Amino acid sequence: MTTVLTFFKKSSLWIWLAIAIVAIVVAPLLLSGFRLGLLAKYICLAMVAVGVGLAWGQGGMLTLGQGLFFGLGGYLMAMHLKLADAGPGGVPDFMSLYGNGELPAWWEPFRSPIATLILILVIPAAVAFLLGWAVFARRVRGAYFAILSQALVAAFSLWLVNQGTSTGGFNGITDFKGFFGYSLKDPANKRLLYFIAAAVLIGMVLITRQIMRSRFGELLIAVRDQENRVRFLGYNPAMIKTLTYTIAAVFAAIGGALFVPIVGIISPKDVGVTPSIIFLAGVVIGGRTTLLGPVLGTIALRLIETNLSETYPGFWTYFQGALFILVIAFLPQGVATVGPWVKGLVDRYRYRRTRTPAPTRELPESTDTPQLVGRASS
Repeated sequence: MTTVLTFFKKSSLWIWLAIAIVAIVVAPLLLSGFRLGLLAKYICLAMVAVGVGLAWGQGGMLTLGQGLFFGLGGYLMAMHLKLADAGPGGVPDFMSLYGNGELPAWWEPFRSPIATLILILVIPAAVAFLLGWAVFARRVRGAYFAILSQALVAAFSLWLVNQGTSTGGFNGITDFKGFFGYSLKDPANKRLLYFIAAAVLIGMVLITRQIMRSRFGELLIAVRDQENRVRFLGYNPAMIKTLTYTIAAVFAAIGGALFVPIVGIISPKDVGVTPSIIFLAGVVIGGRTTLLGPVLGTIALRLIETNLSETYPGFWTYFQGALFILVIAFLPQGVATVGPWVKGLVDRYRYRRTRTPAPTRELPESTDTPQLVGRASS
């Protein structure tokens, strides 16, 4: 046990990175095409978790509305894919079915693949920066920020449903045939998308690690713990939190953009309030203050969800809730901290076994002999 704990304590990120690369390479050899597609989907969702871990775990910003940025990236990518499938001057099929068959003017820039890639990064970043600055500059934080972010994603989901002629409404946008010139029906291209998603996720983890180890990361933790002191030292906590919130939004948008060709659909049910809460649940289970905890927690939660829903379709949500309660009760810092937690138990047990009782102090024996004093006889 001591050897295992020493390995977990001294192992660096590069060892875990090597293990992850080996697992990524081996997975296509062991999994079917369907299971590999599910794993690629979980990797896209883990990208959102990386940003949530940075914003919440390091910055203390409880983001309950990451579905907003996940949906922005997903819908922007879906718009380009539908226009590419329709051909030059073409119109997506659902617009002819739900509307008058005319393409909205704000769809036109997404005919270009380069413009699409740029806008997937720029639009969510701009929205997050404006929202973040408007909120944090007024010192809105805690539960108020969480409720506000959740209200925004709820409004975005309702807007998508109401704009059926341009966003597909409740059904969303689906039935994609190609991805930047590659057929999505080819298994080789699906494996390529899986490797692209895995590489992007590893890149996000490395970027997050660099942020956490930088001066900016130290300031972010300081803002989380003592915001007023950081302000008194001459820094602007609102800007620090806004930049972090923007980075998390870009991570979520990239995850949504890759989610679309991998899964083949994007709809309001993928970006609403419930998905945003599940994003947070994976981070809680994995460990929000750790680097790899959000990734591992999200992928593990999705695997459990899939397996239990297949085996127990009527009760899997209860199992999922029980897992969440157990983690909160016994590992409030997440499963990624199980190593230090076990080590603490082992150290406490060893301390109790090896400690020696404190020596008792004995009083020295007196050398004086008692003398009887009697009354002299007369």
